[in-house]
Amino acid sequence: MLFKGLDLAIEAGQMVWVRGQNGRGKTSLLRLVAGLSTPEDGQVLWGGVPVRRAPDFCHQLVFIGHTNALKEDLTVTEALEFLLRLHGRNHSSTVLQAGLERMGLQSRRSAMVRTLSQGQQRRVALTRLVVEETPSTWILDEPFDSLDVQGVERLNTLLSEHVKRGGRVLLTSHQNLNTTVLAPREVNLDGYC
Repeated sequence: MLFKGLDLAIEAGQMVWVRGQNGRGKTSLLRLVAGLSTPEDGQVLWGGVPVRRAPDFCHQLVFIGHTNALKEDLTVTEALEFLLRLHGRNHSSTVLQAGLERMGLQSRRSAMVRTLSQGQQRRVALTRLVVEETPSTWILDEPFDSLDVQGVERLNTLLSEHVKRGGRVLLTSHQNLNTTVLAPREVNLDGYC
């Protein structure tokens, strides 16, 4: 068992930073909350309904895991369009280009994903957050991994804007978050083992 006795609620306009040593279940917790795994005991609810049966949950969720979920044989624009279309998000050319520009990738829009650095690939994946216009729920597993200083600043800005508009964020990170800008509530899984 990775953890037990964990009771966690994420309110609108709140960011929760899940911390803990390697192997404590941070990724497992995020997968449970996203409805990608089933808890051995207990339940994960969205509006009082188990997430797997909540009709609007998947439309209000953005999950970005450890892997970037990018097809390496597509261009940056094609890969991003594919992900947005798959998740029922606006994938117009205007939205794609504005998102890539905001993440500093406009010059790489026609590059094959396989030619990008890890940090650039992470930025492409995180561009999914730029197109979100509603106060949805973002579940992000180590979103700062491989990002350079500019990438970290861009992500911090996106997170701050999202929380200010009433969005929810559940994230893991081994990096120290800029708590003066983001003000996350911390949950340390080391105490639930």
